[in-house]
Amino acid sequence: MLWQIMLCAGYAHDICAYPAHLLLEEQRMSMPQPSDRTMASSRRATNVTLPAALLQDARSLGINLSQACEQGVATAVAAARRQRWLDENRAAFQAWNEHVESHGLPLAAYRQF
Repeated sequence: MLWQIMLCAGYAHDICAYPAHLLLEEQRMSMPQPSDRTMASSRRATNVTLPAALLQDARSLGINLSQACEQGVATAVAAARRQRWLDENRAAFQAWNEHVESHGLPLAAYRQF
């Protein structure tokens, strides 16, 4: 994972080091969906408790609750994975920042700006 950090032109801030990981996650999420037959065998029924007013609004607007819940859970999972990745790599960010502060950027002599 250090190579991801070193790709950054400056300090290894979360905003700088994370996009490569995020891009891979987005590519995975945008892959073609399996056929209905495959999906039916890989899906599991579950119960979800929602506020009555929210449920009524969703139904009146014709929102597919299964799809909406799936999208919400997928978003929450992606956010949790992102946060875990940032937490797991925080020490590497700090080490890289300290290295740059004491030694400068590795290829600074070749910068044209």
